[in-house]
Amino acid sequence: MRLPFTAAEFFDTIRRYNEAVWPAQWGLYAVALAIIALSLRGGPRASRMVAGGLGLLWLWMGVAYHLTFFRTVNPAATIFGVFFVTQGAMFLWRAVRRRGQALRGRRDLGGVLGMSMLAYALVIYPLIGYALGQRYPAAPTFGLPCPTTILTFGVLLWAARPVPTSLLVIPALWALIATQAAFAFGVWQDLGLLASAVTTGAVLWWTRERPLDARPVVHAV
Repeated sequence: MRLPFTAAEFFDTIRRYNEAVWPAQWGLYAVALAIIALSLRGGPRASRMVAGGLGLLWLWMGVAYHLTFFRTVNPAATIFGVFFVTQGAMFLWRAVRRRGQALRGRRDLGGVLGMSMLAYALVIYPLIGYALGQRYPAAPTFGLPCPTTILTFGVLLWAARPVPTSLLVIPALWALIATQAAFAFGVWQDLGLLASAVTTGAVLWWTRERPLDARPVVHAV
């Protein structure tokens, strides 16, 4: 499918976003690190804070990127923005519920793969972009949809099974849509998004049928 914008317009949108929100990128990284730390800590309160952090990240992507910048080159970004805000609201709802999804570090297969996705989103993703010649500010940063969705998949792999399908639908759809940029514009690091979506779906299906060791890395006190 032909995209309604060029590579130059795509990277210029990223440049305008990065310049406009600076230094918010550091704050978004801080939120991601807090999510990881709270996930490793475990416990109901930490799980709700993890869900709240994910909710804030998805609201940010929906409003600060899709609705503010991306829709200037892609009319479909208005729909994307609504979906991302909806995903953020779903996470925030779980943050305020007394019995929400348990999001915590694990020592099973999902835990290992989840940690790999977190490392990819925060470290490997920007390094691949740099190797491909993408330079700030015209380079995807954390807080933009693709690396942040990869991080979301990683955190969901740490969730106590079963993970509600409702939390996976929008990230999975975005993985299918956004992978086009990898082939159209050479944003090859975005292939990790599709790989994360497929891996998460496969692991969650496998563990739903054959439960693995679900011990958290750090037990709640």
